[in-house]
Amino acid sequence: MFNSILHNPIRSKIVSLLSCSDELSFKELKLKLELSDGNLNGHIKALNKEEYLEVNKFFDNNKPKTVYKLSEKGKKAFVDYLDELKKFLNDNEIIH
Repeated sequence: MFNSILHNPIRSKIVSLLSCSDELSFKELKLKLELSDGNLNGHIKALNKEEYLEVNKFFDNNKPKTVYKLSEKGKKAFVDYLDELKKFLNDNEIIH
């Protein structure tokens, strides 16, 4: 069945965005997804707990910055999730 972590709409959007980018900052994800800090942070924690993300924290012009990228495990999980979704759609004749 579907990956319960990635089947959440916000988390699938986060992983989608990261799959198309080398890396994105917390601020970039927040703006693209129009989420509050707390909401985004909760979803990031869920993805990080599964080791789907690589997190890099550093200072940029004396300001803390956090950037994320998909780990190899995260990339594989996302591809597998998309394959499951396509199979479900095909099996139920939703895709013609």
